[in-house]
Amino acid sequence: MNEVNVTQADSGVVVASSVAVADSFWNRLRGLLARPPLSEGEGLLLLECDSVHTVGMGYAIDVAFLDAEGRVVRSIGDLDPWRLGLGGAGAVHTLELPAGRLRETGTVPGVRLSWS
Repeated sequence: MNEVNVTQADSGVVVASSVAVADSFWNRLRGLLARPPLSEGEGLLLLECDSVHTVGMGYAIDVAFLDAEGRVVRSIGDLDPWRLGLGGAGAVHTLELPAGRLRETGTVPGVRLSWS
């Protein structure tokens, strides 16, 4: 998988500096399953994915659902294992981060993210 840096487009705040991009069916399907917890600075960007689950995971994650322009349309902090997260209307992509990272960076609905 390719890796990108994800920042807040307007403020330049770094949300995560080492984000794997899941842009295929199989990479999205696997997601974070059978992987160790995300470390500081890490994340997973699931392209063309508007819902996630944490079935089988042993740790909580933060989840930001993004529209086609990268704007956060919904966020879930500390999504516990064995839960489902739905992005809702407008959600196109999903960013998974270590638990607490959305709060630390002030990444809330309305903030636009960019990656490169």
